[in-house]
Order: sequence, then C-alpha cells, then structure tokens
Amino acid sequence: MPPPVNEFKSKSGLKRIVAALFYSIDGLKSAWRTEHAFRQELMLLLGGAAIALALRISAFEKLMLIGVLVLVLIVELINSAIEAVVDRVSLERHALSKNAKDFGSAAVLLAVLLAVAAWAVVLFNRFY
Repeated sequence: MPPPVNEFKSKSGLKRIVAALFYSIDGLKSAWRTEHAFRQELMLLLGGAAIALALRISAFEKLMLIGVLVLVLIVELINSAIEAVVDRVSLERHALSKNAKDFGSAAVLLAVLLAVAAWAVVLFNRFY
C-alpha cells in the first residue's frame, strides 16, 4: 500500500508560493482571532515600531528594535502551533504535553527578554 499523500504538498512552483502566502494569511487571521497574547504582542510591535521609527537613532538600530519585536511574534506563533498540536492529539493532562507547552512558553519568555534587553541597550547607549 502506498503511503498517504498530503494534498497540500502536491503543489509546485508559483502555485506553491501563492498557496503558501494564503496559508500564512489564514494563520495570521486565526492567530488574531484566537490568541490573546498574539494580539497583545502585535499591538506592542505596532507601538514599538512607531517609537523606533521616530527615534533619532541609526537605521540599523531601528531595524534591531523592530526586529526583536517581530521575533517575539514569530516565537508566539510557533508556541501557539505547539499548543494546537498538543491539544489536537489529546486534551488529557500528560507530563509530555505539559513539557511541550512549557517549552513553547519558555521560548516566548526568552524572546521577550531579548527584546527588552535590545531596547534597553539601544536606548541606554543612545540617550545616556
């Protein structure tokens, strides 16, 4: 018996790129609708980007300040994906499920700490 074929992997070339774009947009829409932390972090990104762009700092520093906030969103999306897969497999409490979710949460925490550190370093070096 041949292995099952994933219908989403059957596209190639430009069709695959266009399909991936629409899947990504669907993911962002779903994250906005269902993930409170994603909405909070997106608002932080938008506010932080406005502040970074208004500051009298180098283009590289602006990119870094905005980039670390984008990184927080990326890690949050990965964390949400881990949580969705764990919940899809089983809603029962299990030590491995808890580990998976805790690891995802820890990754978000590290990304947030990196963002805070980057903002502190840039602002401290620029203004003090």
